[in-house]
Amino acid sequence: MIQSRVLPLALTQGDPSGIGPELALKAYCARKAEDLPPFFVLGDPAMFERVARLLGLEVNVEATTAASATEIFLTALPVVPLDRAVRGDAGAPSATDAPSTILSIERAVECVARGEARAVVTNPIAKNVLYAAGFSHPGHTEFLGELSSRCFHHEARPVMMLWAPELAVVPVTIHVALAQVPQLLTRELLVETGRIVARDLAARFGLAKPRLAFAGLNPHAGEGGAMGREEIDVIAPAIEELRAMGIEATGPHPADTMFHEAARRNYDVALCPTHDQALIPIKTLAFDRGVNVTLGLPFVRTSPDHGTAFDIAGKGVANPSSLIEAIRLAGRISA
Repeated sequence: MIQSRVLPLALTQGDPSGIGPELALKAYCARKAEDLPPFFVLGDPAMFERVARLLGLEVNVEATTAASATEIFLTALPVVPLDRAVRGDAGAPSATDAPSTILSIERAVECVARGEARAVVTNPIAKNVLYAAGFSHPGHTEFLGELSSRCFHHEARPVMMLWAPELAVVPVTIHVALAQVPQLLTRELLVETGRIVARDLAARFGLAKPRLAFAGLNPHAGEGGAMGREEIDVIAPAIEELRAMGIEATGPHPADTMFHEAARRNYDVALCPTHDQALIPIKTLAFDRGVNVTLGLPFVRTSPDHGTAFDIAGKGVANPSSLIEAIRLAGRISA
């Protein structure tokens, strides 16, 4: 049962030409069946009304403030206006909408900093569209790190974790060319990432002694140095340093044998040197249910583990499962 006194979650609009508005409306429609915590959207109420009509979704949309959102959530989707109109042409992203997309993220973090919301849930963005509006960050994760400093006066080192009931993974390097990984993969980066992951899994996920498993960079984890020395010179020393801190860490393990069912029982999270080593297995196991969780922040942030899907925007076929799981997880770990 949803209680009116519960502090709501702040949901960003995402790119209004993508599937974000549709997902938000569908998640609201599923609120009772999925027992979701209350949330409000930061965006243009008129745009959400247009999308609801276009898709034939019977959703009341009500412009409101964050303070009134939980009460309104019982009967209408609360939308906190950004005071700027949005075009939101389905499947046709426009740079003119980029400032509102950026502002939605900023306001969501500000709401948590002011105590008006208990966590941030972000809808998908298209970075190439935002760059036209002067967005200077590689993605959501890095922008949220800047907002931590601005809104919480906290210098954060954000860490991306993809979570599903079957598997949790952390890509140690993220949106960089594969050729750059060996230079970026330092002992210091691995230790700092492992420390943040262990801390937040304990503090937010309730794991008293999180088990971290590190994947090797090279095939067969380097085969004793025959296929590369990163495992010997960088990854293994980082694991030893984490163990000295009292963190349960194992590896480096061959990445091709880490993700079958029996292997997954031996750890709580897999830390992988490259983006695809981490994301391929979780998207294979839980494509529609995976959640992007940003660790290392002074607030909780989750997001669906997929993009804007401009090709299906406005067609009514977008699957809201990942957003529903992101809302559910944000409610759980921010409680």
